[in-house]
Amino acid sequence: MSSKRRTLVILGASGDLTARLLLPGLGQFLTDRPHMDIELIGVGSEPMTSAEWRKRVTSSFKAGGADPAVVSSVIEASKYFDADATSADDLARILAACDGTPALYFALPPAVTERVCATLSTMKLPAGIVLALEKPFGTDLKSAQALNRLLAKFVSEKQIHRVDHFLGKSTVLNLLGLRFANRLFEHSWNASNIDRVEISYDEQLGLENRAGYYDNAGALIDMIQSHLLQVLAVVAMEPPSTLDSDDLRGSMAQALRATRVWDGKPAAFTRRARYTAGTIGGEHLDAYAKQPGVDPSRKTETLAEITLAVDNWRWAGVPFVLRSGKALADNRKDIVITFKQVPHLPTGLTGTDAPAQLRISLDPHVMHLDLNINGEGDPFSLDKVTLSATFADSAMGAYGEVLEGILTADPTLSVRGDVAEECWRIVGPVITAWRKDQVPLDTYPAGSSGPRSWKRLPS
Repeated sequence: MSSKRRTLVILGASGDLTARLLLPGLGQFLTDRPHMDIELIGVGSEPMTSAEWRKRVTSSFKAGGADPAVVSSVIEASKYFDADATSADDLARILAACDGTPALYFALPPAVTERVCATLSTMKLPAGIVLALEKPFGTDLKSAQALNRLLAKFVSEKQIHRVDHFLGKSTVLNLLGLRFANRLFEHSWNASNIDRVEISYDEQLGLENRAGYYDNAGALIDMIQSHLLQVLAVVAMEPPSTLDSDDLRGSMAQALRATRVWDGKPAAFTRRARYTAGTIGGEHLDAYAKQPGVDPSRKTETLAEITLAVDNWRWAGVPFVLRSGKALADNRKDIVITFKQVPHLPTGLTGTDAPAQLRISLDPHVMHLDLNINGEGDPFSLDKVTLSATFADSAMGAYGEVLEGILTADPTLSVRGDVAEECWRIVGPVITAWRKDQVPLDTYPAGSSGPRSWKRLPS
């Protein structure tokens, strides 16, 4: 086994995640890092010849814009195993086939991931092996703690990459430069100047044949418990000393440890809803409860909104509103910072009452900042103008960035074990309140902006 070579082993290689996101991301990484010595092995429960697997890899690489000349050798050498990843014998066979230090990517459901990890804990593993686990990490706080304890028995924390591809998004990474390299923002990035923070991820897409996973998760666990809390951590954290993985992830953990449901009352400061039949982009969409594989009795929400507090000096009294939903009118994916009004306007100076905002779009990667300036005509009347800027895109997509960290043993863009637990701790009271029906499950027509009865969440 070569010490410099890395072997990416994808467990669950026959699934949609691998074809749609992982392999295109790998192709982008290989194109950006053409001198990396990478071997690719797919492992799945679907019978497939190595030739059929290589055809699938070729198609996904092409979809991601990979350079054919760079990736051709990886494709030609790639192998596929029809195997049971929970079997010690099958895992031993797969690891023996690795020509480089293995990086196991768990493109598997959480319950299967836990069983695979339990099997690995009984085996002798190659030195330097890396485990990359897709979210969610566990199904609640206790299971996340148990999984972390299990992993700690046979690998170090630096060998564990809990994948949250949001941390690889260019806009999230650009937040670091925006916040910490501009005195204008770092000086004003606190409760003295900011009234409210909103982090939203609204999608026009419906269930898209994901009932097997989504109906057991819902919007709260699928998006808020993982992705949006990671974004909150980057927005709210104190400046790290360096961008070393320990410093950066330590600052994120500190912010999340201070985070809780607003006023400790999930029944008052959270809400949920599920879409009914409607029309999006001229296409009819059946109600969520009518989708194949959905159990309506689970009361799975497709739209969730919660208000959180970050209880520290910087953010005392500032509500953080996190929202995510499916089958909505618009694709709204952004961070909105609403600033407080100035303490006093000189008498005679008039203008808009709307507060200034900084709007950072997660897709596309742009930023808009409001300013009040003297308008045309009457010099004592204020007009609002907006300054806009486009963030530079990364050479790779989010999964390419994540895979780079995995294949170069850099955990900076992975979720640390204590952070994964904090995320479950934060949403735990919300899950409990919803299961007790303390928060009604509202409805909204697909293609609308949400329930008509919803106004701005109180804070």
